[in-house]
This record gives sequence, C-alpha cells and structure tokens, in this order.
Amino acid sequence: MLSDRILFIDGEAIVVDKPAGLPVDPPRDGGLSVASHLESLAFGFVRWPTPVHRLDRDTSGCLLLSRNPKAHARFQKAFEARGVEKVYWAVVDGVPAEEAGTVDAALTKVSTREAGWRMVVDAKGKDARTHWRVLEVRAGKALIEMRPETGRTHQLRVHAVHGIGMPIVGDAVYGPSTGSGRAGLGGSGGPSTRSGQGMLLHARSLRVARGDKAAVEAVAPVPLAFSAAGFLAAGWGEEPLPAAAAQRPPFPASGEGLMSAHPLDLPSFPAGGEGQ
Repeated sequence: MLSDRILFIDGEAIVVDKPAGLPVDPPRDGGLSVASHLESLAFGFVRWPTPVHRLDRDTSGCLLLSRNPKAHARFQKAFEARGVEKVYWAVVDGVPAEEAGTVDAALTKVSTREAGWRMVVDAKGKDARTHWRVLEVRAGKALIEMRPETGRTHQLRVHAVHGIGMPIVGDAVYGPSTGSGRAGLGGSGGPSTRSGQGMLLHARSLRVARGDKAAVEAVAPVPLAFSAAGFLAAGWGEEPLPAAAAQRPPFPASGEGLMSAHPLDLPSFPAGGEGQ
C-alpha cells in the first residue's frame, strides 16, 4: 500500500517510495499499478494526486506526484528545464575501470516486430547525459551512483551498458540474458524475461526547488535486494536507517493488501490548498 510508503507530503506534492515490480501506469494485462493507489493518496483532497514523471516497472524509489494542476505544471516545467536533482543507485554486473565519469551519448528508440522496442545509442537521437561514480565494490560487482542530467527513456540502463561498459544487474532488456549484453528484448522493460532477481536500480533521492518555498526533498530507503546482493543498507555520510525503514520487501504480485491498512498519521491540509 503506497500510503504506507510516503517520503514527503505537503499541500502541493507527495513523494512515494515506489516498489520494484509496480508500474506507474496501468499495464495492458490489467494488473496493479501506481494508478491503482491514487485514491488512497488523496489524504482529504478531492482531487487524486497525479504522477509528474515515470519510473520503469522494475525501478524502485522516489516518485513525485502533484496534488493540484498548478503544482503539476510547475513540476513538469522543472523537469523540462533540468531543474530536478535526481540521484539513482544501481548495482552493475562488473567493476568499472574508472572510479567516476560522465556518459554523454544520445539515444533513440528502435523497434522490430520480432524483438519489440528498445533504446539505442545514436548520434542523431536525443541528447542524454549521465554522471556516475563508484560507491562500493563487492564480489565482482559495483554499487554506483548515477546522476542524470536528462531524463530519456531507459537512459541509465543504456548508459550503464554503453558508457560504463556493463549492464545493471537483473536488467532483462539490456543485460547478458539477452545474449549480446548490449541490447535485447524490447517492450515495456518489465519482468517478462527476468530470472528470480529483479533489476537493481533505485531512485535514491529527489529534490525540486520551489523558489521561496521549501524544496520538495526525499530520500528512499534502500531495498532488500541491494542488501541481498551484498551492499550496505544505509548511505555514506548519514545515520543508518532503522531496520524497518531501511529495508522493504518488494511489492506483492497480487492485489493482496491493497487499501487494507490504515494510512500513516500524516498532517492534514485544508481543501483550499487544492488548485493553488
């Protein structure tokens, strides 16, 4: 239940910790999505909140929702102007040769009837830039921080392969399970070709400045899958997260538990806050 995964809330914005495996938009198979939870995230407002951006189905972490149309428009402009600070953590299948770097590789979408669609590096595509650095190395894999300047579809996943030189662990579209390790089965980037392990890509933090108002800021706890892969559950330079918050199980595949628990004891906001 997403109402139990609130990272930030005020009269304009909500940031939720989206679990891996839960798509933002309703899937074609009619399964659960973030859209299935929007009513439970209204918290007294007449309007349901609206996702401002997207995370892939298998990406966990910070997802921003707006609580009124004017805020939605401002947040969208911030994303378009590259004014949103986003930090992702990923475990890659190998150890990069460098400690840090920048991937500057334009991307475009290609599609075939046999393989579906995927994103590929193409000098004629849309510009895409990602800064990255290694945080930790364990057992032939590396935990890396990725800071995208742009927000192209599958940007971090493609840049990991083509810029850093190795795929994100568990990536069924661009990972080694596709045969080439460079590009593979296209489509939604969902779990259709996954083995037992999900993709280890996590939207760790998000910050949106709001002028004279306090910024929208959130940090998402590290999922259990990262610890299972041997990496720390708390970030560097911060106090360790409480065990219950630092590690959360993946979202259940079924609808069990949806709307069944009481929401968190969150502050209430006057109805007049809507539309401002």
